[in-house]
This record gives sequence, C-alpha cells and structure tokens, in this order.
Amino acid sequence: MSDALFSRLAIIGIGLIGSSIARAARLNGLVDTIAISDLSPVILKRAEELSLGDSYHAAAGDAVADADLVIACVPVGAAEAVAQAIAPRLKPGAIVSDVGSVKGSVVRQMKPYLPDHVHFIPAHPVAGTEYSGPDAGFAELFVNRWSIVCPDEGTHPKALDRLVAFWAGMGANVECMSAERHDLVLAITSHLPHLIAYNIVGTAADLEKVTESEVMKFSAGGFRDFTRIAASDPTMWRDVFLHNKDAVLEVLGRFQEDLFALQRQIRWGEGDRLYDLFSRTRAIRRGILTLGQDAPEADFGRSHKAPPKSPSE
Repeated sequence: MSDALFSRLAIIGIGLIGSSIARAARLNGLVDTIAISDLSPVILKRAEELSLGDSYHAAAGDAVADADLVIACVPVGAAEAVAQAIAPRLKPGAIVSDVGSVKGSVVRQMKPYLPDHVHFIPAHPVAGTEYSGPDAGFAELFVNRWSIVCPDEGTHPKALDRLVAFWAGMGANVECMSAERHDLVLAITSHLPHLIAYNIVGTAADLEKVTESEVMKFSAGGFRDFTRIAASDPTMWRDVFLHNKDAVLEVLGRFQEDLFALQRQIRWGEGDRLYDLFSRTRAIRRGILTLGQDAPEADFGRSHKAPPKSPSE
C-alpha cells in the first residue's frame, strides 16, 4: 500500500504554480500519480517533455476522472469554465481546490457547478515569482511560505485535514480563514502593491520618451524591484483586479488618503513626521525578515535563475 496522501492528483493549468505543485508533490511522495491538463497544446507538450505528470489531457474532464484531489491552477476569470468542464467527471469524495489570488469570486464561479458528492475547498499559496510557464516552477516554491485555505461552514473536517496536510507536505505554513477575509488581506499585502508597481512602471515608460532613455538606464534598486513585480503575468493580474475590485478599491481609497497626507508633509517640510513614517515601515520590513518570509539578499532569497522562455511567450 502506498503512503501517499492522494492516489491521483489532477492539475488543471500547468504554469508556474501548477508545475511547482507537480514537482513538490512528486518530490515529497504526496501522490501516486499526476494527471495534467492545459488548454494550450504547446504548454501541455512542454509539460510532458519535462515529465511533470504521468498522463496529459487536452480535456480537463479526462484529467479529473478517478482523481481524489483536483487543483485548478488557472487565472481567476477561468474558474467557472473549469468547474463546468470537470463537474460531470468528478468521482464521489474527491477534493476540488484552486490556487487563485481571489477567493470570493472563485467560490461564486465554481460552487454552483460542482456536484454535492465532492468537497470544494478553495486555497491560495502566497508564493510565486515574476516568471510563468511550466519551466518556471520548482519544488521548493512553497517552502516556508503561507498557503491560505478557505473552508466554509459545510466543509468536511477530514477533507480539510487532508488538504492542509497536502500543503504542509510541500513545506508550506497553512492558515485557514474565510474567503471574505482572505480577499481583504490580500488586497493590502499583494493586490495593491502590484497595482502600484504596474502604475509606476507605466509612468516611467511614459517619461522615458522625455528623458531620452535615462529613466531605464539609471534605474535604482527601488525601481528595479517595481519592474520585477510589474513583470508578473498580465492575464492573471487583470483577472485579480476585476474579481476583487471591492476590496482593492477600499484599500486603494485608504492608500490615496495616506498619500495625500505624505504629500502635505513633504510640501510643508514636516521632517519629523516623515522620519516617523519611514521608521515604522522599516520596522515592518525587519519583521518580514524575522518571520522568514523574505531574505536580505538582493535577489530576495531566490537562488533560481530565470527559466527559459515559455513556449507561449
């Protein structure tokens, strides 16, 4: 008998997160077999070349047949289509989850289509890089990173325990919270920072025409960090902002108020207030390092070089 947590894992979408799950699940002996599905024939072929799974399927329904764990690793906007495609083929008792950065919308999109005989438990690994595609994944991506699991009041305790054990088995720290709380927390810690990065890099691109290439040429560390964030997958982040707009707009409003206050402090030379703000934010950075959620090295603790370009790029 196998000691694996799950007999058959089906991964729908084999980009950075999906390929990292495949690698980590295999490395840690969490599953016996892995079935992979992707809408792109090129990406699916590349996944097979990388030996990420045991079977490869153009149709998501074929991948989930007989699977006891199904994870949708697709942009948030595609969640409903995935649920519709897999629902008829899901076996009784299967756990269906996802990795989306927005949870409320995923629940609204997927739950109505999934049969009552499966356990639907949304999740979100708070981990990633700016790279995408099956070549970008690596088994250590989730180690000492948080994975947020969002059960509801009807979630079966044993199914929840198995999913938590799966993420923990890949090295993640696991926390449970409601979908609503998740979306507000992530709006602050992830979605707004990405929105700011996209905006400031876009502003710099416009200024580039005025400054005769000096903006890019003399990029300091801070701007380089913004460009790393702004290089993230555009489809994924388009869907994040469209599907978590209420929480993002709420946090963005608070940010704008704080930004106006900062503008006044600079205008009126209020150095003490600026110093207090910078001291508080510095302490937050030190706290993140203390918790092991980043490293002080210039590469943010990433030892992995940029992967080859994905076949879709």
